[in-house]
Amino acid sequence: MRASIRRSTAAAAMAAAVACALAAAPTAASADPNSDDRVRDDRVRVEIPGPEIPSPERTERGQQHENNGHPDAGSGYARVPVHGKKAASPRELSPAEARTDGRVTKVVDNGPSGDRLDVVFVGDGYTAAELDQFHTDVKAKWDEVTAVEPYTTYQGLFNVWAVDAVSKESGVSGDPDQDVVKDTALGSYFWCGDFERLLCVDERKVDAYAAKTPEVELVMVLANSEKYGGAGYNTPNPRLGYEGIATASAGNEQSGQVAIHETGHSLGKLADEYFYPDYPGYEEYTGPEPADSNISTLTADQLRESRTKWHRWLGETSPDGGTVGAYEGGGYYVTGLNRPTDASLMRVLGKPFNLPGTEAMIAGFYRHASVATAVTPTDRPLRRGDRARAKVPTLSGAARLDVQWYLDGRRVESLAGRTSVRVSDLRLRARDRGAHELTLRVTDPTDAVRDPEIAETLQTDVTWRVRR
Repeated sequence: MRASIRRSTAAAAMAAAVACALAAAPTAASADPNSDDRVRDDRVRVEIPGPEIPSPERTERGQQHENNGHPDAGSGYARVPVHGKKAASPRELSPAEARTDGRVTKVVDNGPSGDRLDVVFVGDGYTAAELDQFHTDVKAKWDEVTAVEPYTTYQGLFNVWAVDAVSKESGVSGDPDQDVVKDTALGSYFWCGDFERLLCVDERKVDAYAAKTPEVELVMVLANSEKYGGAGYNTPNPRLGYEGIATASAGNEQSGQVAIHETGHSLGKLADEYFYPDYPGYEEYTGPEPADSNISTLTADQLRESRTKWHRWLGETSPDGGTVGAYEGGGYYVTGLNRPTDASLMRVLGKPFNLPGTEAMIAGFYRHASVATAVTPTDRPLRRGDRARAKVPTLSGAARLDVQWYLDGRRVESLAGRTSVRVSDLRLRARDRGAHELTLRVTDPTDAVRDPEIAETLQTDVTWRVRR
């Protein structure tokens, strides 16, 4: 009898949570990308992470079997206060703490910020005495991220920064219980919007710390906690230029998976591929074709015939298991929308990105990163005794970049693969007094990209003027 009561209570709690989450979700499959959805009525739209483990009521509905035991990646969206949880009597930092607060450390240095995708970690709930632990947690969490493709292959395109935010108390609000309130730098708190696992922050305070780095394309907030939770603030910040904020508990491994899922939205511009059975209003999608690259109203045959979305990947074996097709359900709807594979990271935690998702992530990386950086200035002509030098990042594993040199538009085969060329190597004629263009072209020929429009972006040119 007690077990039955517990199941009924849990089911009711889940139903209430889903109802609240989906009430805050967009009425179409995805939000209007042109709308100003960042802050409205002092509230911001965030994604709620899925449960830490499959709940009993979902097991009864077959959800756990369907996901092979992996928890859902998300539970829809909620609008939450833009400010964080404040302590009743916040204390000022001591002079010693204030000198440490805001200190910036470059954890991973792969080149100039202008040519790299800069990820900024900000910690919360770390006292001045715990900042060494924060830096250890940053490295551990980045290791989690780069264990997932395509981050593994392309980690050389990233710089990673850590910004010290000194909290007066260790830990964050809502851990272990809802009534716990901590005095922290970012006001992080669980039970945001009455969802225990939703870990919210004071977005304006996060921005103040993130702005201390030279550039920022992605922000990750690490809470000093082992409690499962996270959040996705996936609306770009036009002032600072970042794509989104992901929050995660530093001491919880599954929480790191939530953060990676959120980067699928912020960097990959991917839609959620999960859905909710038996929820009124989300049984069937009847709207227009979504703009998102990974959900569609079309069947596999229709995708192939119209040569749209992920049609180039149909029938291929995907790293998340099975083959790419058109699987029913996605964008929160049980029917009416299809996804490329059964269970990618955009649907369930602990799985890889699928093939179309990987392609979208690579496209996101190259929106911010370049694969060639001039070391020799390009604003003055180079003479016979000069050398044109460039820095080319290294990709991991078997991936290789194609490096070619061109003189006045004609490829110089003998210079292929080099990152440094002397003007004398060009063998300009002795009587040649004219100006020429020397161009380094670095291209990523990856098989993980099949869309020609994306492939065109995987290239960087650097050009110098040269004279004999």
